[in-house]
Amino acid sequence: MSLLEQPPRPASSFARLRGPVRDGRSRCGGGPGGRPRPVRELVLIVLLFGVYKLGRLLASGRVSEALANARGVWDLERAARLPSETAVQHGLLHSEALVHAANCYYAYVHFPATAAFLLWIYLRRPAHYRWIRRVVVALTGAGLVLHLLVPLAPPRMLAATGLIDTGARFGPAVYGAPQTDTMANQYAAMPSLHIGWAAVVAMGLIVTSRTRWRWLWLLHPLATVAVVVSTANHYWLDGIVVLSLLAATVLLIRPPRPAGRPVNGAAGGAASGAAAQPPGTAPSVSSSSATGASLS
Repeated sequence: MSLLEQPPRPASSFARLRGPVRDGRSRCGGGPGGRPRPVRELVLIVLLFGVYKLGRLLASGRVSEALANARGVWDLERAARLPSETAVQHGLLHSEALVHAANCYYAYVHFPATAAFLLWIYLRRPAHYRWIRRVVVALTGAGLVLHLLVPLAPPRMLAATGLIDTGARFGPAVYGAPQTDTMANQYAAMPSLHIGWAAVVAMGLIVTSRTRWRWLWLLHPLATVAVVVSTANHYWLDGIVVLSLLAATVLLIRPPRPAGRPVNGAAGGAASGAAAQPPGTAPSVSSSSATGASLS
C-alpha cells in the first residue's frame, strides 16, 4: 500500500487541545479573531501616541487665533441656549473637597483608565480588540486634524466666561503656564478627547459584557463631561463634536459579529428548507453533508 492510499492518522491530543488553525495563522499570530502580537502592538501604540503628541505641539503658537475661536464658540453656545459652564463651575466651588476630586479625576483618570481598558480588552476580548483600536486611532486622528485646523483656547483662558482655572487655584495642576509649557498644546480644546476616549471605554465594555450592570459604565463618560466642564478645561461644544465624530466612526468601523450568530442568508435558507418538508417526514440530508458526515 502506498503512502497516498493509507488512511489519515487521527489528530494527536495536543493538536485537539489547540484547536484548528485558520488561514495558516496561529491563534496568537494575528488571525482575524486572534490576539495581535504584543510587542508589535505596543510599538504601534507608542508610535501612534508619539505622532499625536507631535501633531498637537505643531499646532501650538496660534494664540490670537485660538482666543478668537474661543470667543466664537462661547457666543455660539449662548445663541444656542446651551447651559452655562459658569453655573456648573459655581456649583462645584461650594466644596473644596469636590473641586480637588474633580481636578484629580481630570489629571489621573484619563490616560490610566484608557490604557487599562485597552490592556483588558486585549487580554480578555481579543476578537474585539482590533475594532476598538481602529476606533481609537480613527477618533484620535480626526481630533488631531481639528486641533490643526481649529486652534481653540479652553474656557479657563477666556476672561469673558468668568471661569477660573481650578487646577492652578486648588491643585493638582496638569498644565503649567501656556507661554512656557513645552509638553502640551493648551490651545487644542476642540474636540475633547477626554470625553471621546471615555465614551470609547464605556462603549467597549458595554458591547463586550453580558451583565445587566454593564450600562453603569456610562457613568465614566458622564463624570468626565461634568469634570472637564466644571474645571473650565472644555466647552459643551467640545464634547458634542467628539461624540459626533465617534458616532460617525462607529458607523464606518463596525464591531465584529458575535461568534455563533448565523448569517442571514444561511439562516433563511435553512428555515425555508425546513418549511418545505412534508409533514411527518424526516428532513433530508444533502449529499455533501452526508459525505462530510461519513468522513468525520
